[in-house]
Amino acid sequence: MDGITATSARILEIRQLIGATTPRLVKPAGGSGDAFAAALSAAVDDTTPSPSTARNAQGVPADLAAHGNGKIPSDALSEVGSTGHRLWAPASQALDQLMTAAERDGIDVGITDSYRSYDAQVDVARRKGLYSQGGLAAQPGTSPHGWGVAVDLDLDDAAQRWMRANAGRFGFVEDTPREPWHWVYKT
Repeated sequence: MDGITATSARILEIRQLIGATTPRLVKPAGGSGDAFAAALSAAVDDTTPSPSTARNAQGVPADLAAHGNGKIPSDALSEVGSTGHRLWAPASQALDQLMTAAERDGIDVGITDSYRSYDAQVDVARRKGLYSQGGLAAQPGTSPHGWGVAVDLDLDDAAQRWMRANAGRFGFVEDTPREPWHWVYKT
């Protein structure tokens, strides 16, 4: 976890510990306390992740960590557009925005796989073999698909180039060298 993410997560933890208290600001002489309060609030809100985007020390979305990999309840997942594929809500929204931007650029980005339950991870490992043994599957219970943050995409050469040039703007990274179709939401 990078320093900014760790610091933001710690700020969120502290806020949760002390509750949602808002300091009373004293209106400065000759100035507007309301304008200062609004600016301060906006600055804090812009630098602190919402609970839905905070991550724990392992990089797992904090609001999903208690459920376990591959055991995310359906109400914690959102459909990506109208594809039928589901991801953690922030990842779903970002992927939908990415796909819209790609389409505006004349690029077709399709989805072949998204969230995987634990049982689905076991099935993929059985069929495709474990990555550590030359296959294409993570050890069940460790896949980012099981957190709802990974997606396998259907990409032609132009779409792959577009993804490599643009996916980072939407929080997606290509993190598995032998799988250029596998993208993970890291924001």
